[in-house]
Amino acid sequence: MARSRQQHGSRTLSQNFLVDRATTARFVRAARPDPAGLLLEVGPGKGALTTVLAPHCRELRAYEIDPGLLPGLRAALGAAPHVRVYERDFVGVPPPREPFAVVGNVPFSRTADIVDWCLRAPALTDATLITQLEYARRRTGDFGRWSLRTVLTWPQVEWLLLGRIGRREFRPVPRVDAGILRIERRPRPLLPAAELADYRRLVEAGFSGVGGSLYASLRRAGHPRRRVDRAFAMARVDRAEIVAFVPPPAWLTLHHELNETSRLV
Repeated sequence: MARSRQQHGSRTLSQNFLVDRATTARFVRAARPDPAGLLLEVGPGKGALTTVLAPHCRELRAYEIDPGLLPGLRAALGAAPHVRVYERDFVGVPPPREPFAVVGNVPFSRTADIVDWCLRAPALTDATLITQLEYARRRTGDFGRWSLRTVLTWPQVEWLLLGRIGRREFRPVPRVDAGILRIERRPRPLLPAAELADYRRLVEAGFSGVGGSLYASLRRAGHPRRRVDRAFAMARVDRAEIVAFVPPPAWLTLHHELNETSRLV
């Protein structure tokens, strides 16, 4: 018998449905939905997460791009008045103005777009997403290396890896394992808003590769040698260190030592 798309997902849409109930429960614990809050779900699929999340929030809005899944999804949810299902591409949805959280077993091919949407949403409090394990590890520094995106956003958000999900807990079975990635917006940013632009310029200069090392890149960006030497000493960063191995807290120290506005505070 031919396998239906509803049963086994769509490769075109990068769909891999979570089928393990214990993992579903673990994800809900990681997401920690606010019982009085608004929750947005990316790609609910057949409702494996949706049905478990629904009792834990005031309002749940689920956005599914595949019209073939909608009848089964709505049937699984029943007549819950606080749950709404929309046939829409999540990244085209205007973000709510009130505080909200995002959850979802996201299509691996759309992860970067969905994460970008979350980071741009001013009222987002947190996002808990199932992504490729490698992506989650890169974003959280789990390899011992830090990405440009993580360092740039560190003053405003924290990136957390909350667990691993084996690939055989999905249907169809993907080629790689997944991870639970959580992005939490800090209640109080680590830098004042007036310093964020200078911080970003510093980080972008450091990751530019100009000069062949982080130290050389910052010198080429116009920072005096004596101040760069002091900044590296205060941040406990070796002058020969590769930029990807410099952790976000060290970047904050570099910024504090090299930014005139920060030094006056």
